[in-house]
Amino acid sequence: MKVFTANRLSDGAVVYIGDGETWVETLDAARVVTDAEGEAALDATAKAAVKARLVVGAYPMPVTVEDGTIRPDSVRERIRAAGPSNRTDLGKQAEMGR
Repeated sequence: MKVFTANRLSDGAVVYIGDGETWVETLDAARVVTDAEGEAALDATAKAAVKARLVVGAYPMPVTVEDGTIRPDSVRERIRAAGPSNRTDLGKQAEMGR
């Protein structure tokens, strides 16, 4: 299982391809693909967004879905999904604590 992630060029935010080929800010709104065909479709969407200068550094990210929750397989991607690790009062993890 994979999602595609990148950084939005306008503000540097971590984003994911969601439904309808839109870029979303939360991992739970990302579109998960489970086969080569789905991955190829998201790759085409990502390449078009890079070419249009909407995002930079797009790549497929392995994930696991547990009880309907998308979880990154790597520690690096868990940190990217939550926000800066040195300031838990900033980023998405700060919003989760509210």
